[in-house]
Amino acid sequence: MSRLFIIFCALFWGVAVQAQDLAGLARVDAAASSISDSAEGAELVLALSQPVPYRVFTLDAPRRLVLDFSTVDWTGLDPEGFDRSKAVTSVSVGPFRPGWSRMVVELAAPMAVSEAWMDTGAEAAVTVRLTPVAPEAFAEAAGAPSSALFALPEPAVPAEPAHRRQDGTRPVVVVLDPGHGGIDPGAERDGVVEAALMLQFARDLRDVLRRTGGFEVYMTRDDDIFVPLEMRVSIARMAGADVFISLHADALAEGRARGATIYTLSEIASDVASEKLAERHDRGDLLAGVDLTEHDDRIARVLMELARNETQPRSDRLADALVAGLHDTIGPLYKRPRLEASFSVLKAADIPSVLIELGFLSSETDRENLTSEDWRAAAALGIRDALLAWAAADAAEAELLRQ
Repeated sequence: MSRLFIIFCALFWGVAVQAQDLAGLARVDAAASSISDSAEGAELVLALSQPVPYRVFTLDAPRRLVLDFSTVDWTGLDPEGFDRSKAVTSVSVGPFRPGWSRMVVELAAPMAVSEAWMDTGAEAAVTVRLTPVAPEAFAEAAGAPSSALFALPEPAVPAEPAHRRQDGTRPVVVVLDPGHGGIDPGAERDGVVEAALMLQFARDLRDVLRRTGGFEVYMTRDDDIFVPLEMRVSIARMAGADVFISLHADALAEGRARGATIYTLSEIASDVASEKLAERHDRGDLLAGVDLTEHDDRIARVLMELARNETQPRSDRLADALVAGLHDTIGPLYKRPRLEASFSVLKAADIPSVLIELGFLSSETDRENLTSEDWRAAAALGIRDALLAWAAADAAEAELLRQ
């Protein structure tokens, strides 16, 4: 089946159900939903409380089936229990954009959409049938529709120079990036979810910076939505950011690491753990259904070279200031608090950028800290103090460069 046919069918069926009553939120009937093996391959059935516009397409590397819906309440659906097919390795569900929800089904082998339809009525059910195909045929048919990122703007390409370097005569523009979100919850331990925790911390930090004065603060997301890595960088560029800070709290499968860590960009990771961490962060885009087949290579070729010039030393000094600021307010950090890795979200060559791992959700001590309002308030003050110190030194350097 060609890519064009899959997209056409998805859009056609979406239009067909718009005549139905779409006023309320569609809810999943978990008991009536399943992914199971069939004689031809595999079949997905998703039972909903009412019809909604939807679309379906496939993506390669890794092989995924992606279904987008006008907002769906996934409450009660256990992705692991829902999947009873050997053809599927994992299922992810969640909000993807304002007004849209997404299901991503990672496939164990190449399978094409042979049929897809929605039964409508008082309730509704989406059925997608998959049949095995050759890897070459899957790759040829795979691809997101041109509207895969919906109405979001194209990544910004700034003029040269993008904006005047901060020199102390205007507010410092800070873009905070709460990691993960929507269909990509990030790390989870004992009911604590990284995406929600970092969103709350980013909001608190934003308020602290605004009350301090001298800062203009933006966020890459202010809700539980998915924002692709490239778009996070684009948002920072469009805001004219002087500083980009990505906020995370990961978890380790093994080991007893604890404490905050500050990352800057490098092709070569500081250690194996940092390399794996960067891979996990970037893989979130792939599992959420964003096709980065070309983007990551292009960014790596171009921006990795540029990031070594003026911006990288400024990022390094910012990271050093953050280590000192956080140490002063929350105490000891990770045993090696300054690390490097190839995080895609740090690849803006024109913006000093850092990624802060505030702690490890796999550590009981860190979980207690991260869920403590007092601890988070102290961490926010440490970051504020670091930004104040860095901005003053950075402005002084800018003045010297002009002389």
